[in-house]
Amino acid sequence: MTATNKFHFRCLKCNYIIKDFKEWFSHNQMCPKCKHKFVFTEYKQNINHVKTLIEDKSYKPNDFWRYFDFLPLNNKENIVTSEEGAIPVDEWSFLSDYAKKLYGLDIEVFVYRNDLNNGTGTFKDVAASVAASVLKENGIKEYCIASTGNIANSYAHYFAKAGISLSVFIPQDALVANEAEVSSYGQRIYRVKGDYAMAKNIAAQFNEKYKILISGGNIDPMRVEAKKTMVFEWLRLMKKMPTVYVQALSGGTGPIAIDKAYHDLKDTGVVGELPRFIMVQPDQCAPMTAGYREAKSKGFPQGWLQKYPIIENPVTAVPTLATGNPGTYPIIANLVHKTNGDILEFSEKSIIDVARLIAYETHVSIGPASCIGVGGFFEALYHNKIKSGDVVLINVGEGVRRAPELMKELIYTTKHISSIEECDRFSRDSYSAQLWKPFYEYDKIAIKNI
Repeated sequence: MTATNKFHFRCLKCNYIIKDFKEWFSHNQMCPKCKHKFVFTEYKQNINHVKTLIEDKSYKPNDFWRYFDFLPLNNKENIVTSEEGAIPVDEWSFLSDYAKKLYGLDIEVFVYRNDLNNGTGTFKDVAASVAASVLKENGIKEYCIASTGNIANSYAHYFAKAGISLSVFIPQDALVANEAEVSSYGQRIYRVKGDYAMAKNIAAQFNEKYKILISGGNIDPMRVEAKKTMVFEWLRLMKKMPTVYVQALSGGTGPIAIDKAYHDLKDTGVVGELPRFIMVQPDQCAPMTAGYREAKSKGFPQGWLQKYPIIENPVTAVPTLATGNPGTYPIIANLVHKTNGDILEFSEKSIIDVARLIAYETHVSIGPASCIGVGGFFEALYHNKIKSGDVVLINVGEGVRRAPELMKELIYTTKHISSIEECDRFSRDSYSAQLWKPFYEYDKIAIKNI
C-alpha cells in the first residue's frame, strides 16, 4: 500500500491536498500553497471499520496500533512500539462520592491511566510511537525537538528503538530526571539558559542551520493522529463518551486530537457532541487561563482569540507545563469556547494534597502535571462547571516516575523513634480525614477570581 492510496493531508486554511509525508516534510511541514501549518489527515478506508474494532469484544489489544488503518503509516513493518496505548479507564467513585456529598451532584468520574503506558509511562508515548514509525518509513535519521520534559523522554525512547538520532532542547528549569532519561538513551541534550520559548527558538535555529527535521508541535499530524486513538479506546472500554473532559494544559494536543477523532467519527453514529473541555493550568504559569478569563469577562469580543499574556521565564513547580508563550491558544481557546468549557487554574501549593489523596485512595502515584489535572476536577466543581448527570473523564497524563522530589513530599506517616516504647499500633483509616480535609474546606484554597 502506498502513501497515495491510504491517506493524504488537507490544509485547513486553503484545502490544498498534500499527498504524503515526503511532500509535507519537503515543504518544512507547511502547506506548499499557503504556508499554513495545520492540516487534517484523511484516509481512504471506510471509517465504519473503527466501529467494528471498537465493538469487537473478543479482541483485547496490546497497543493502539490495532487502529493501523487510521494512522498515517503505510507499512506495518515500520511500526516502532513498546505496546503503548492499550491502557485502562478506571472509575474513581470516591470522587463521585465527594461531588455528591459536598455539591449534591450525581456524576460518574473516570480516569484514563496514561501512567501505565509501556514506553515511558506518559500521555506522549502514542505520539512518539507514531513519529518514530513515520520517520523510519521515510528514511529520516535525524530529528530535533524542544520540550519541557515528557515529550522529550518519549521521543528519545522510541527514536532510539528506530535508530534515529534526536537532539533535544530543554529549558533551564527542566527536571534533571527528564534530562537523565533522555541522555540514557544516547540522545543529545541541549539545556538552554532560558525558558521554554528560548529553547524553541534555538531548536528552530538548529533546524534551519543543519536542515534537520523539527517537531511540528501540538498540531503535528503525527501527534494528533496518534492521540485521537484515545477516543476510540474510551468507546471500547467505557461503551459511552464523557460529557466533560479534564486535562492539565501546556500546549494542548489532547483536545485537538479529541476534536479530530470526533470529526472522523461523526458519520458513524458512535459519538454525539464533543465533551466540555475543562483545561487546567498551574497558577504560576497560566497564560491561557488569563487570556480566556479576560475574554469571557468581556463577552468574547471580536479578536479575542489573538489576545493572551506572555509569561517570560515562568517559575513553576511543574516544569512540564511551563509554556509561557502558548502559540496554540487560539486553537485551544476556540475548542473550549465551542464546547462551553473553561480554562481554569489550580494552586501549585495544593499539588502535594492531591498526590497524597490519590495515592491513599487508589494506590496510584501520579506526577505533578497529573495532580494539576485532578486538581482541575475540584476547581471545576467549585466553579459550577460540572452538572448532575455528567460523565467526567480526567486524563492522568503521567505517573511520578520522573518526579523524585514529589515522591519525597508524599511522606507523611513516618515517626522518628529511638525505642520500642515510642511505637504503637495504628489503623490506616485514621489518615483518611487528614487527607480529605483540604478538599472539604476547598473554599479556602480555590482560585476564586475565575
